[in-house]
Amino acid sequence: MAAYKQFLSSDVIVTPFEVNKGFTFFSSSFGDPDVQIWTYQGKNSDPVTQVGQFNGIRKNLLYNSIKQLYYSNYLSSSTGDMPVSASILPGETPEGDVLRGPSSSTGRYYNYLDSSLTASRYFPTASDSEIAVFSIPSRLFGDYIQPESFIWQDDDNRVTYTDDGEGNIISSQLSKKVGNIIYQHGIVIITNDQYISVADITQATNVTCSFSSSYEIFETQYKATINEFEYNFSQNPSIISGSTDGSVYDFTTGSFFQPYVTTVGLYNEAQELLAVGKLAQPYPLSRTTDTTFYINIDR
Repeated sequence: MAAYKQFLSSDVIVTPFEVNKGFTFFSSSFGDPDVQIWTYQGKNSDPVTQVGQFNGIRKNLLYNSIKQLYYSNYLSSSTGDMPVSASILPGETPEGDVLRGPSSSTGRYYNYLDSSLTASRYFPTASDSEIAVFSIPSRLFGDYIQPESFIWQDDDNRVTYTDDGEGNIISSQLSKKVGNIIYQHGIVIITNDQYISVADITQATNVTCSFSSSYEIFETQYKATINEFEYNFSQNPSIISGSTDGSVYDFTTGSFFQPYVTTVGLYNEAQELLAVGKLAQPYPLSRTTDTTFYINIDR
């Protein structure tokens, strides 16, 4: 009888799968240590003047950061600038290769597009233009916010913002697109300052934020196969008789005695117990066919 059984590589299967969880938070809990949902104001102002702060971040620095990260390809055209490319000419000069191509930076940015459709993004560039930003921490949304799950309900201003599943934020009050959501960053940006007061958005106190998180975890499946000739003797101490020499009851030595499995343990190479799996009910081992147990562990 073998005390341990070695797994083969074919006995271990790792499978990724996605899990989701819905959250709803009220503005009264936004600042809690376990939540940390923040709103910010950005403003297109002279960097030298360093106009104002909101929630600890300078408005003009936030404005320029958002513009660079998410809108740099969409400043001259709402549907984005065509990407430019350059070519390497091997051995063009004695010094080596030469890069030939457009010198313009237009179209050279990756702006975290969330849709396979032709993207359309608007960003205000006039002097003193303002934007509003909602920030959700990654420990809440996981890998990304599930599309079509974001809801920002502002009862103070009687307006609800939702995402359309393609990275756009829609205002129920205006029935039109007013900004964008970057699902993988947990960032919501309100850019349509022509119709919306940024101050009203960021200073509202009666707000509910709802969304679903998406997180990829891995399930490891171990296949433990017991051959018909293995583990044919019980290790349960209850089979030991009351004698002092450790002998077992006679019925356990008969040809019809059949051990039952109640527990499967996983060990490392040093034979240290790492995990224990308990069966819902004892399972008999077969003397004529192999018996296979599957152990699934999420991580």
